[in-house]
Amino acid sequence: MQGDFHYYATYCAAVLAGYTHDESLSVCHAAQLVDHCSRSFLKKVGGPDAAATTQLQLELMDARTDRLGLCDITRIWASFHFLPRDLYAPVKKGSKNYKDKYRLICGPNGDLLVETVTLAKDRGLAAAGIAMHVLADTWAHTYFAGTPSLVINNTGYHFYELMPQEGGGFARRRVAFSHNPSAKEDPEKGVYVGSVYQSTENSIMNLGHGRAGHLPDYSYIRYAYLPAWGGYREIIKDNPSDYEHAFAQMVYALHWLRDGKEAFAADTYAEDVIEPHLDTIRGIIDRRQTDASDDWRTFGERLTGDKIPDFDMDAHVAEYRNAGSMSKPDTFLGTFFDAAHRQKSMVTTRIMASGSRLAGIPPRKMTKSTVHAVEIND
Repeated sequence: MQGDFHYYATYCAAVLAGYTHDESLSVCHAAQLVDHCSRSFLKKVGGPDAAATTQLQLELMDARTDRLGLCDITRIWASFHFLPRDLYAPVKKGSKNYKDKYRLICGPNGDLLVETVTLAKDRGLAAAGIAMHVLADTWAHTYFAGTPSLVINNTGYHFYELMPQEGGGFARRRVAFSHNPSAKEDPEKGVYVGSVYQSTENSIMNLGHGRAGHLPDYSYIRYAYLPAWGGYREIIKDNPSDYEHAFAQMVYALHWLRDGKEAFAADTYAEDVIEPHLDTIRGIIDRRQTDASDDWRTFGERLTGDKIPDFDMDAHVAEYRNAGSMSKPDTFLGTFFDAAHRQKSMVTTRIMASGSRLAGIPPRKMTKSTVHAVEIND
């Protein structure tokens, strides 16, 4: 997903879950910051490397793809953007390396999703925002894995958009992928940008949904393709349905984080809460546009009557920089860094416990005195 959902739609979900305008802004700021908290950002603000939640394109271009480098990449992308659905999924054939990668395939309502939301309980608004980013991406990034892998993440010639027809049903239109990163996408003509095919299994080009471009990030689209891991059987991805489920699940999860007494339950949605707004929500999700920010913003401002500012990744930087050494952990960014480290450590520990070494060992523990130390490494 991208900023329209992680920022504006998350704001709307927080409001519907009972958060105030200011609280909702903190939640959605953290949710969107997950896509910006790179090592470059951390170096700029003086934060810990262990809290990195993403890698910029320039960082990925320079990333090592030896075993240690691949572990570093997997720790970040599997923890925050491609949360594995089932680390113990049965796989009848293939090498151990293939089975380990297969078990990193992302999807909603897995055990790790329950742990992710539970981990954020009573840890503040920044932790809630991080959990909502991870939750939302389990829906958008289903069928892709947060580790470089041609066999898992590749897409081929057989890739079709399913176009709704006025009389019902869908017509197929083959997606034409451009590999020029500066090219403009044209949804009306079915032209989208995806990464260049690389036959090397561990090429950065084969990370996540790069081969499918931003299609998983667009709420309106439905598409069909033939992944190798699926035995070249056609898989259909229905983003409108998945995004609606993601939104309803965020409302439930945020309400649970605020007031929940029982254990967090997977496959549970605040359908009753969103029902009065369902026509508006579906209208936003179904509209053919690559950025639905304006629509989600309008909806959010109608819910509260307050203005939603544009996302500013530097909004909390001054507070963090100006805080004393021992008070930095209590700032917004300090709580964000702590929650990010906890999430990464939890996911990496679970991957390792499953018998896989693809994510390496968990990052070192951060303490009050090291939460702001640039020298900490994953």
